[in-house]
Amino acid sequence: MKTILSRIYSDYGMPSRLTAYEKLICAGKEAGFMQTSVRNFFDSIQARHPDISKFIVHRHDIDTDLRTTRKLFEIEKRHGVKSSFYFRLSTLDFKLMREIEEYGSEASYHYEEIASFAKKFKIKDPALIRSRLPEIRSIFQENFLSLEKQLGIKMRTVASHGDFVNRRLNLNNSEILADKRLREECGIECEAYDPEFLRHVDIYIADRPPPQYYCPISPLKGISEYKRICLLTHPRQVETNWKENTKNNISRLLEAVTW
Repeated sequence: MKTILSRIYSDYGMPSRLTAYEKLICAGKEAGFMQTSVRNFFDSIQARHPDISKFIVHRHDIDTDLRTTRKLFEIEKRHGVKSSFYFRLSTLDFKLMREIEEYGSEASYHYEEIASFAKKFKIKDPALIRSRLPEIRSIFQENFLSLEKQLGIKMRTVASHGDFVNRRLNLNNSEILADKRLREECGIECEAYDPEFLRHVDIYIADRPPPQYYCPISPLKGISEYKRICLLTHPRQVETNWKENTKNNISRLLEAVTW
């Protein structure tokens, strides 16, 4: 019951945290942090810039709620902050994605083909999913190249989505990109969960539903204790959107019942 009540509060009663997010950005600026995207941080790693020592790598996973996504983007533009926005096939907004890219931030793919494949074919055996990875990778490549063509921009980094199916199978969507040839054919230089990428980060902070809000610590505490931070946020955790949350909750319930 406590879990259900917490979910209801998170989805329908939580006050907006947009102001808190803006204060966080301002605190980062005052503390001398460069606030940038996954792509830009990856490029700085490759270039081995010795003069840039304090980073906040902003990553937004757009699981739902394009309305709040737009608000996050507008806040970042006001303060000259760059970030990465990763869109699912269900949340694509090419107009917004092009605006993000034109500003200098990053818009790319939040992929979930393993979970989607498992749900479509009612597969609950991780070994069976792994045996069909070549087929799943072909689907990923088709989706990725189609999205890139429609967007009209080269996507160099991507980020795996975490679905309830992945948790039950104990199988991450990122296994798709364990194939070096696939990465080369798609021109993907970095996956946001790549160990080689994350080893350059001192702490990885992800948002959570209330009352926790962040794990393992708050970004403000992170700013005072660390120099290289990767911060993952989701629009759903920043502001409630009754229509989108209800739509997503019903969809999630139906998927769980039919899988």
